[in-house]
Amino acid sequence: MTFSREHYIRHPAGVEIDMDLLRRFEDELNPAAPETHAIPSQVLGYGEISTVFEIKVAPFAGLALKRMAVFETAVELTTYLTAYNEYHWLLEDEIGIKLPAHGYAALSNKNRPPIFYIMQQKVDVRAIGNHALASLSPNDAAIVFNQVLREMNKVWVYNQSQTTYQVALDGQISNWAIAHFDPTQSTLLYIDTSTPLYRISSVEQINAELFLRPAPSFLRWILRRFFLADVVGRYYDLRRVIIDLLANLYKEQLTHLIPDFIQAANQFFEQELADLGLHPITPDEVAAYYREDKQIWSLYASMRQLDRFLHNRVFRKQYPYILPGKVRR
Repeated sequence: MTFSREHYIRHPAGVEIDMDLLRRFEDELNPAAPETHAIPSQVLGYGEISTVFEIKVAPFAGLALKRMAVFETAVELTTYLTAYNEYHWLLEDEIGIKLPAHGYAALSNKNRPPIFYIMQQKVDVRAIGNHALASLSPNDAAIVFNQVLREMNKVWVYNQSQTTYQVALDGQISNWAIAHFDPTQSTLLYIDTSTPLYRISSVEQINAELFLRPAPSFLRWILRRFFLADVVGRYYDLRRVIIDLLANLYKEQLTHLIPDFIQAANQFFEQELADLGLHPITPDEVAAYYREDKQIWSLYASMRQLDRFLHNRVFRKQYPYILPGKVRR
C-alpha cells in the first residue's frame, strides 16, 4: 500500500517533498538505532507517540519531520488526517493561535502499516520555550509566561463563544517557540499540533486509542480503564493545563521559576479570568502533580523498554517504536 493521492501529501511552503527519498529513509530506518541511518539525519526529539527527525539532505534540510507509526490501517490514518487539518483550521483561523508552516506525507513501509510524517520549518532550539526560559532573565521569563497564558486563554474564550466546538491544547512550555521576543507582545508559535484535541458536540474527534498503541499490550487495558479518559480530559480544563505546564518545569530543570510563575498564574486567574472562578494554584499542588506524573511516566518508560526487549530478544520481532534514552524527570 503506497499513498500517492494528493489527499495524503501537503508540501511545506516553498518545499517540494521528495517522496522517493522519504520512502528510502523510512524503509532503511532501524527503530532500535535510528542514529545509524545511512542517510545523514538526526533525532531532534521524542514524543509519546512520535519521533522528530531532521533529514540533512535537500530538500528536507531545515525541516523537522515528526514520524508517527501508530496507525494500523489507511482508514485510521484518513480519519486522523481529517481531524489534524480541522484542528489547524480551528487553532489558526478561528482562534488566532500562530502555527509554523507545515506539510505532511503518508507512505507505506514495505508490507507494514502506514507511516505519517508531519513536516515543519525547523525552529532554532534556543527559541523553544524550555530552552528560551533557561536563557532569559527571571523578569523576561515571567513576561513570556504571561504571554503564553494569554495565548492559551484564546482557546477557552473561543470555547465559551459557541457551542459546537470545544478545543484543547497541551500548553507545556516546550510546545511553544518564541519567534520574536518583545516585552509587550512576543510572537509565539504553538509547535505541537500532532494531537488534534477537540470535540464536536461533546464527541472527541481524535481516536484516543492511538495514545495506547506504543504502550505494551499487557498495559493497555489498565491505561484504557483507569487513565485514558483523564489524560485526554485534562487538556480541556484550563486550570489543569496550567498546573501541568508549571509541574513540567521540574522536568525541564527550571524549578527556580515555579514560585513566580504560580503567583503570575493566580494573578491571571484573578484579573483576566475572574468570571471562571478558578481556585488559586498552590506550590504543594504543583509539586504533588509533578511527583505523580513522574512516577507514572517513569513506570511507563520502563515497561516500554521491557516490551522492546521481549519483541527483539524473546519473540524475535522488530519493535516498531523508537524509544529515547534515559530521560531526566
